[in-house]
Amino acid sequence: MKIERILYFGTAPIAVPALKALHAQPDCDVVAVCTQPDRPSGRKRKLTPSAVKVCALELGLKVFDPEKIGEMKDELAALDADLSVVFAYGQYIPKSVFDQPHRGSINFHPSLLPTYRGASPIQSSLLDGLTASGLSVLEVSEKMDAGDLLMQGPLVISPEDNSETLHERFSQLAASWVPELLAGLRDDSLTPTPQDEALVVECGKISKADGGIQWQESAETIQNRIRAYQPWPGAFFPLADKGNLKILKSRLETGTGRPGEVLSIEGDGPLIACGEGAIRLVMVQPPGKKGMDGKSFLNGYGLQVGTIFESA
Repeated sequence: MKIERILYFGTAPIAVPALKALHAQPDCDVVAVCTQPDRPSGRKRKLTPSAVKVCALELGLKVFDPEKIGEMKDELAALDADLSVVFAYGQYIPKSVFDQPHRGSINFHPSLLPTYRGASPIQSSLLDGLTASGLSVLEVSEKMDAGDLLMQGPLVISPEDNSETLHERFSQLAASWVPELLAGLRDDSLTPTPQDEALVVECGKISKADGGIQWQESAETIQNRIRAYQPWPGAFFPLADKGNLKILKSRLETGTGRPGEVLSIEGDGPLIACGEGAIRLVMVQPPGKKGMDGKSFLNGYGLQVGTIFESA
């Protein structure tokens, strides 16, 4: 099947390398890029384009960024695309749009579907303490992330990984699959495989409140929360009346005490008791300040052994 004219849907930074890979293919023409509208960002709430939009404009590509993509179905149909490729677009694509290309539409999804359908597959895999995940390519369907699978492959999760590092690793994996994916679509060697609905696990959108630390939870659970929500929304707890302290990096250690109790102020950061076990705060960000190592935090904030930190 002829697949030359590509329409790309993406918004988040994870989708940038795959766009670059498609644009670099000698037998591909990315006819347009669809992305989310510019959104307010930072303390000054300045309107900021998506990472994919920035990349597309740098590559000299046509960009569409409507609030509702269905309203542009006629403009998109006029592009006469052979294939739509979707990755972290962040908006529901109606059938009137995803059915337009001659070969239909496919989607990169950073989990081994049908596990973790939805908006937060990477964070959910870290929250659940998984040591392995994977990338899926599937047909776009009316039901979110439920289309037939075309490709899947594994990705190992290391204890040092957090959401930020996993996003980067998934982005590079997706980009590396582009030549094989296009070849398989052209020669019909990719066999669509239905997902097993009995194995579906859903994951929803993340809110800022999800990063709140509850010290009565086990140290392992808290450690997974810190990894899952770095860099956004961040894992945090109240620092007396000063605001919330963000935990940027922590380490599991042994120790017992009341949940939230400072057990030690020696070493490279405070050791804090959890419902089971303890964690050492290796990197933190105090309210209104830049990130710092745990030792600097100890030196600057005069913590005492026996102090009890509150839960968020």
